[in-house]
Amino acid sequence: MPLLDPALWSGKAGIGGWTATTGGTSPVVEPATGDVLDHVGAASSEDVATAAERAAAAQTAWARTPYTERAAVLRRAGDLFTTHAEEIQQWLIREAGSIPGKAAFETVTAAQECYEAAALASRPLGELLPSAEPRLSMARRIPAGVVGVIAPFNVPLILAIRSVAPALALGNTVLLKPDLRTAVSGGVAIMRVFEEAGLPADVLQLLPGGADTGAALVVAPQVRVISFTGSTAAGRKVGAAAAEHLKRAHLELGGNSALIVLPDADLERAASTAAWGSFFHQGQVCMTTGRHLVHASVADEYIERLADKADHLPVGNPAKEQVALGPVIDAGQRDKIHALVRTSVERGARLAAGGTYQDLFYRPTVLTHVDDRSPAYTEEVFGPVAPVRVYSDLDEAVALATATPYGLSLGILTSDVMRGLELAERIPTGLVHINDQTVNDEAVAPFGGVAGSGTGARFGGAANIEAFTETRWITARGTQAHYPF
Repeated sequence: MPLLDPALWSGKAGIGGWTATTGGTSPVVEPATGDVLDHVGAASSEDVATAAERAAAAQTAWARTPYTERAAVLRRAGDLFTTHAEEIQQWLIREAGSIPGKAAFETVTAAQECYEAAALASRPLGELLPSAEPRLSMARRIPAGVVGVIAPFNVPLILAIRSVAPALALGNTVLLKPDLRTAVSGGVAIMRVFEEAGLPADVLQLLPGGADTGAALVVAPQVRVISFTGSTAAGRKVGAAAAEHLKRAHLELGGNSALIVLPDADLERAASTAAWGSFFHQGQVCMTTGRHLVHASVADEYIERLADKADHLPVGNPAKEQVALGPVIDAGQRDKIHALVRTSVERGARLAAGGTYQDLFYRPTVLTHVDDRSPAYTEEVFGPVAPVRVYSDLDEAVALATATPYGLSLGILTSDVMRGLELAERIPTGLVHINDQTVNDEAVAPFGGVAGSGTGARFGGAANIEAFTETRWITARGTQAHYPF
């Protein structure tokens, strides 16, 4: 039987096994064709409450499970992502509009996230502390309890598993709410992998749903930690609701990341690097290169090369043909992209390439003569749009790069690496890549942005321990303490 056989999950959610939901069902739509591939259960607030109760009841036993057994489950999950990679990739291609290379990257990374999480289970859990009293004093890391994971549509497998896997490895139970538009590749696939890996019942609950489902998950009293990836506007609401209920919220939000091209950069490579940064997965990545800041002495040649790249990139159905860009996720996203491009042109920007679409296939677009009145430059587009702005010296480049509410990723292209590192010190971001574009991710690396891009590096490597555990102070005396009353 295939791992993702719809006979198991069609029209259902993962609440104590595969069950019908009180919220009805939601179609799984292929954006490239508009075809309905199947249906998933849509979780209501009532379903969230049931799942939270089940997860809380299962958490104590899972936390007491020997770390070797928890680690073994995570390793088996990693193996299963590899074994079933082709099947999962087909869902990523058809449901999320991913090109095959991007889908393969997701499954490889999902496996690696599980292997890295397995190693967390055996990490030291605390430290001995000095004490002025005759006692043993310790700080110990303990599981947070029930963790709520809210993941988006754009990179659905990675952006869910990077929180699910470490939270499970550290002894927590998890409520996973994938976006309804990618509920199979970002939810069902994960649930099925862990079922096959031997994860005990109720330790992971799957709750596909929209904003109402996410809101119910955030305020559920059993949930102690929220891991949210999504837009800055939605993240503010999640953070406010979590704070009101005295919960920790790890927020990985939007971005409008800059790529700074210094005059000594290799322009042939720069055009390739820049095209990848702006057009990979149709620009639907939080780290997408949203602003190209190019020195005046090389700007004309850079624009010409980048526009030529854009004009020659094939766009189409990744399930049927070899393309560089697939469809954007839905008509609403397409219309938002086009409105930002059109408004920018009306305000003086010029199209060097693209700016057109057919159905959900938006052409890679290069804009020049942008300024602070160009929304495609100042806002997060979440589409395949590369606005190019010219600067005259490094002070101006720094001023332009920092003139944004976001602070996620930064790329700098230069033949002088030390100058690139020095420049990066002047621009606050969570991620910096010298001689590379802004879209990079590894399971071992701390990941997160600052300012409007989120609450800092809360995902990846050892950062996961802080994210998904609490610190408990413990003391022990050899004999009972004596007090004067």
